[in-house]
Amino acid sequence: MMFIVYAFIVFWIVTVVFFYGEIKAIQERDPAAKSALEIVLLYPGLHAIVFHRMAYPLWKMKMPLLPRFISQLGRFLTGIEIHPGAVIGQGLFIDHGMGVVIGETSIVGDNVTLYQGVTLGGTGKETGKRHPTLGKNVVVGSGAKILGNITIGDNSYVGANAVVLASVPPNSTVVGVPGHITKQDGEKIDKKLAHAQILDPVMQDIDEINKRLDTLEKK
Repeated sequence: MMFIVYAFIVFWIVTVVFFYGEIKAIQERDPAAKSALEIVLLYPGLHAIVFHRMAYPLWKMKMPLLPRFISQLGRFLTGIEIHPGAVIGQGLFIDHGMGVVIGETSIVGDNVTLYQGVTLGGTGKETGKRHPTLGKNVVVGSGAKILGNITIGDNSYVGANAVVLASVPPNSTVVGVPGHITKQDGEKIDKKLAHAQILDPVMQDIDEINKRLDTLEKK
């Protein structure tokens, strides 16, 4: 029994040492995070990254079954599915994380934030590079789907429930289905930007229709 306790303690100490960047990222971006101990013990986003860091080198060594087994174990325990072949940068923060899926050929840059329900997926049965590439400091809102071999540029924000099928230049905000770019005067997108601050393209269209109706009624 004591051996299990000691092994558990050693495991989490190693996690703190080797995943300091991820722990720091969570502390900076999640106001609910009260301490490093809480993050290490209770944050499934961090746990999913730990499993991936174990599976990825085994995948690169072309070891059969074991890396997939580790990734599926991580999925079972966290609700987050990261294929062992995905390339994940430093400082990734997966907030809540339930339902997040990161495909085999996905590339995720440094300091990226993914909210729950995000999919980095393919569009069919393509071979080769078939999943998205996310640049540095990208934020992807809840439920967003980024599909295909496309690139989301550095410092960009993908709004909640957006479906992005085409590449996005740096410093952009993308919303809607299908996703389209909402300009923000070329300014860097704040990685802490709240979903509510993003313009809703559907409501913009409705407002435009209402204005036209008012003009017609006046005539």
